Amino acid sequence: MSGIRVRSRKDLKHQRRRKSHSCWDHLLIAPLWPMYDVNLGTLLRTCDTVGACLAVPKLPWVPDALAKGNTLRRRTCVHWTGHDPVRWLIDQRSRPDTTVIGVELADEAIRLADLPPARNRTIAVLGHERSGIPPEAVDELDVVVEIPMIGTGASLNVAVAGSLVLYRLAGLL
Repeated sequence: MSGIRVRSRKDLKHQRRRKSHSCWDHLLIAPLWPMYDVNLGTLLRTCDTVGACLAVPKLPWVPDALAKGNTLRRRTCVHWTGHDPVRWLIDQRSRPDTTVIGVELADEAIRLADLPPARNRTIAVLGHERSGIPPEAVDELDVVVEIPMIGTGASLNVAVAGSLVLYRLAGLL
């Protein structure tokens, strides 16, 4: 016998927050060009896990996707960006002590392992599943981070990539 004791639900309940967090406005993940509703639900759960907020455009299908994807049954922190993601980025970047990070393949990108935890208000921008972050939005980024890959695929699923970056920015990886 290995001696490993798996934590019970009761143990976990005592170790974690008793209720959902209010908006701390410190760490935001922003899939500004969403394509698939299941990715938004996955990111919403990751936000709860690390104490972050989700920033999304209020496209006609997004509120339903978030309601369907919120398996936590608790209030979650969602920031609505409006219909112009680039304008929203410009407004956010102009706020004092805010860093805007893009998750993108770029020559200037730093590796995810080298990304320090967020020490100030930080927004992590996720691009479109197929085409990435549009050029007009890349101009609004302070830093670009890349998730190294050795396989043949060009990118990760946006919810997986966003979750990895959130854990790193939250200082949990």
